[in-house]
Amino acid sequence: MFKQLALDLQLRETYTLDNFITGDNALVIELLRQAVAADGEQQLYLWGDVFTGKSHLLQALCQLAIERQLTISYLPFKQLIDYSPEVLEGLEVIDLICIDDVQMVAGRADWQLRVFDLINRIRESGKQLVFAADLPPNELNIQLEDLRSRLNWGPVLRLQGLDDQDKQRALQLRASLRGFELSEQTANFILKNYARDLAGLFDRLEQLDKVSLAEQRRLTIPFVKSVFES
Repeated sequence: MFKQLALDLQLRETYTLDNFITGDNALVIELLRQAVAADGEQQLYLWGDVFTGKSHLLQALCQLAIERQLTISYLPFKQLIDYSPEVLEGLEVIDLICIDDVQMVAGRADWQLRVFDLINRIRESGKQLVFAADLPPNELNIQLEDLRSRLNWGPVLRLQGLDDQDKQRALQLRASLRGFELSEQTANFILKNYARDLAGLFDRLEQLDKVSLAEQRRLTIPFVKSVFES
C-alpha cells in the first residue's frame, strides 16, 4: 500500500550530516552516526523547536545509511497522517526507519496503536528506528500510555537552537544550497536588522532569492535594504 501513495517522499540530497550546522548538538550528531553502525542505539528520539533541523537530520541519516548499503524508509507523518496507518505494516524488514513529526498521532488511536506495534516489531527484528517530534515523549498528547513508554525506550535527545554566529552560517549555507552567494557581511546585516529566529531568517532569504532572480541582482547590503525598506 505504501508504494501506491501519491506522495513525494524522496529525500533531499542537500540534507547531509556534513552540512548540518552542529552548534551545541555534537552528541546528537555522533549518536546518529552510530545509529547506522553496528554499535549504535537501536532507537533514538529527537525533539526540538521549529527550524532546529529535525527533518534535515532524519533525511541526512537516511542518506548515510544508503551510502552504507542499508535499506531505509523515511516517513513524514505530516504527509501520511490522513492515510491508513497500514502503511506501517511490514517495515520491520527495513534496516533503518525514520519517522518525522510523530506528534501528529495525537488524538489518532488507530495510528498510535500501529506505531506501538511497529516499535515492538522493530525491537524484535533488531533494526533501527529514529523518531523526531516537536516535544519529548512525556509531553505529547498521546492517549496510549504504552506507546509513550515505548517512545522512551531509547535516548531522548533535545536539539538545541543555534547562537547568532551559527545562525549566520546556517543562512549562508541555505543560500548556497539555493544556488546563490550570500556574503558574511550581508548575512550578518540580515540577522542584526530583520530577524533573529531561523524561520524568519529563511523566510527573508526566500524573499531575497525571488527578487534577486527577477531583477538579476546580487545580494548586497544596499540591495537587501531596497527590498525590505522600500
